[in-house]
Amino acid sequence: MVRTVAVIGAGPSGLTSLKACLDEGLEPTCFESSDDMGGLWKFKDVSEPNRASIYRSLTINIWKEMMCYSDFPIPADYPNYMHHSKILKYFRMYADHFKLLQHIRFQTSVKKITQRPDFSRTGQWEVVVGTKDGNEESHIFDAIICCSGHFNYPNLPLKDFPGIESFEGNYFHSWDYKGPEDMYGKRVVVIGIGNSGGDIAVETSRVAEEVFLSTRSGAWVIRQVSDNGLPVDMFNTRFVHVMLKLLPMSLLNWLGEKKLNSMYDHAMYGLKPKHRLLSQIPVINDDLPFKILSGGVIVKPNIKSIHGSTVVFEDGSSVENVDTIVFATGYNYDFPYLPKNALYKSGHRVGLYKHVFAPNLDHPTLAIVGFIHSDGAIMPQAEMQARYVARVFKGHKKLPSNQAMIKAVEKDTRNIEKNYITSKLTPIQVDFVEYMDNLAKDIGVRPSLLWLFFTDFPLFKRVFWGPVTAYQYRLFGPGKWDGARQAIFTQFDRMYQPMKTRKVEVNKGSAKQLLFKLSLVTVAGGTALYYIQAHHPNTIPALLSKFRPQVV
Repeated sequence: MVRTVAVIGAGPSGLTSLKACLDEGLEPTCFESSDDMGGLWKFKDVSEPNRASIYRSLTINIWKEMMCYSDFPIPADYPNYMHHSKILKYFRMYADHFKLLQHIRFQTSVKKITQRPDFSRTGQWEVVVGTKDGNEESHIFDAIICCSGHFNYPNLPLKDFPGIESFEGNYFHSWDYKGPEDMYGKRVVVIGIGNSGGDIAVETSRVAEEVFLSTRSGAWVIRQVSDNGLPVDMFNTRFVHVMLKLLPMSLLNWLGEKKLNSMYDHAMYGLKPKHRLLSQIPVINDDLPFKILSGGVIVKPNIKSIHGSTVVFEDGSSVENVDTIVFATGYNYDFPYLPKNALYKSGHRVGLYKHVFAPNLDHPTLAIVGFIHSDGAIMPQAEMQARYVARVFKGHKKLPSNQAMIKAVEKDTRNIEKNYITSKLTPIQVDFVEYMDNLAKDIGVRPSLLWLFFTDFPLFKRVFWGPVTAYQYRLFGPGKWDGARQAIFTQFDRMYQPMKTRKVEVNKGSAKQLLFKLSLVTVAGGTALYYIQAHHPNTIPALLSKFRPQVV
């Protein structure tokens, strides 16, 4: 029976893991190597080895209602997309509210975790930590939750850039980037078109002489400010998710790409990637298209070679007198404190059952929380993982056999490689709603749409047609929160609140306009259902069978 739990790291995943353990009556101790909580979101002027690092201007690209924990809404007056300083304040409020600080040992780094000699019988672990005064301590725990993240080890592939050793300027990884102060009047090449690469190219273009953005494969770029000025995350609804699962993928890709190209033609802007829209998480950047249009950022193909201060690209073009190269080339992942035989390898990735549990151990007492990549925020996903882990540790949920878990892991790997563009640096990708629902079903907290339809239709409308916010997973079952229904009904109020800085007169839509919109929705829904029933007659009955109320 698990009682004591070691939580490694006090970032967003570690904090919610602490709370989940406390909610189940466990005794957690969190080891945090730095002097503060927040993990990635704790800004420091100088990057520290083996720790995540962010730049001074970083603002999260996830809407606040989609990134908050399920039983602790972000304050209404906080902006919809928050600067890292606001996010850290939110974590502090969360930790204070749920009394988590007393369970965290700051400036205590985990050196080594090993299985106890009697692990086959007890499932226990020995944890060796280094304290701030330079001493080492050894502790015994019944279980381990690793929350050390996967942005700690910069990937700097210098061997892929012939001649880099001759470069006369300065080069560094985006992990070391803090701001554009050193870029004034310089010619800058940014390698990589992920979110960091796009942000850095845009920011440095405001002060640099020229900025070139080099990309090997291109990217689909979406805006945070969507139709009618609303956060784009608002459209991540269960209705949209159902359509994504039922309609042909080729049609969905065509519709999505057509929508993006109507804002800015990706081919004309030099952004068009080799992959389809839904094969990889897109880049989120409102400013990059304008910077390309205004000449502030010049998009180039992959680099072929470097000669002194000249950078040659694969299309034969070159840029001379380059002063700085920024490698926004992703991160490697590692858990150096864990024994190598504790983790199961599957394809490019660490194979974890439900992306959480090591499937090859005698006892399920090692979990990794927050090691996930999807089209949603890490906070609610880590929270759901932590709730699942705590239920398993407490004995409320029993895992399958090792053989069954390994089989499930291999199936996940095949599905990921089939549906997404994966690599050594991006080995994991899941669908946010599907993954959250999958874990929620195991915990016993997945909302039953059919039940809500007949018992609480106003709530059903908001759960099915509204954004899939984490509050939905506190309506029923273990960990039910009495404020969940109200949080769902007021989530748009919290969206509008920070925008109410100037009073304006608003004309409400007429009844005719509302009727017209309703007619369009009805026609679209009817057409979709007819297509599904005609081409996939077993799909709708199978889908409805999933909506039965759960028995926990």
